[in-house]
Amino acid sequence: MYDYDLLVVGSANADLVIDVERRPAAGETVLGGDLAVHPGGKGANQAVAAARLDARTALLARVGDDGHGRLLLDSLGAAGVDTAGVLVGGAPTGVALITVDPLGDNSIVVSPGANSRLSPEDVRAAAGLFRATRVVSAQLEIPLETVVEVVRNLVPGGRFVLNPSPPRELPAEVLAACDPLIVNEHEARVILGDACVGGEPADWARLLLAGGPRSVVVTLGAEGALVCAGADVTRVPSVRVDAVDTTGAGDAFTAALAWRLGAGAALAEAAAYAARVGAAAVTRRGAQESYPTAEEVEALCGAVPGDARTAGRAADGAPVAGERGGSR
Repeated sequence: MYDYDLLVVGSANADLVIDVERRPAAGETVLGGDLAVHPGGKGANQAVAAARLDARTALLARVGDDGHGRLLLDSLGAAGVDTAGVLVGGAPTGVALITVDPLGDNSIVVSPGANSRLSPEDVRAAAGLFRATRVVSAQLEIPLETVVEVVRNLVPGGRFVLNPSPPRELPAEVLAACDPLIVNEHEARVILGDACVGGEPADWARLLLAGGPRSVVVTLGAEGALVCAGADVTRVPSVRVDAVDTTGAGDAFTAALAWRLGAGAALAEAAAYAARVGAAAVTRRGAQESYPTAEEVEALCGAVPGDARTAGRAADGAPVAGERGGSR
């Protein structure tokens, strides 16, 4: 029996958000709305999203001894995240500069701050957290050598979920542990490079799987997601909602999927639930503030269908190959 449903190892940032009529091109200045400061960071986001769904969640991260760090600790605590693994001091809290356009799409620049100090030694010192959970989720807003150490500290039979954001080349040891590797369209293109030219998302999923992960999920924004494990690619549809702000929606998806896997769900079933959580999240502004409870997900999106089809066909019966989705 494990004490936690999910351990998240990753970043914690303050999100500095400005609404803009359109995102600036290179060398261009645009006027925006008032600055809003929200708790964020892919690691903290995932921990809060899972806890809001009633998952027993712990976070291993670093924040600064400053106002942004206190904002993050307050948000994590309010959501019910165990913050015993959140280390304080040594560098300023990480900051993300985010612009959001009228369609809810965003552009993000991250200053890592304390996140860059989360070390392999910190992972080894948190051995008790790793022994207390079977599912561990990570991202790449922390040093890659720290992610490698996370893989080495998984409990026997443990499951590792990775969103390689921002994308970079991954060592074989990390790829082999991913179950699943979760990427959006942009991340898939960066990782695959020329191999994805002319292909469709279903082809990308198969190519990514051939690179070493145990399973792959490609998120397609409003078009749902593709799940690839073995020869089959399963299309998981999303739920149509009026998007207000997509900031942190991918983190909500990853958190929900990781939690459902830990609860024993099959990958396609977990992804179907995660797509609903992500859809609910984009109907509100901010990242952590937007994350729904399980009751809110069901009220907005309905129950999760239990008959997602495989064998290269979409859940609604349409072929997977040839379908394209927007990137979120």
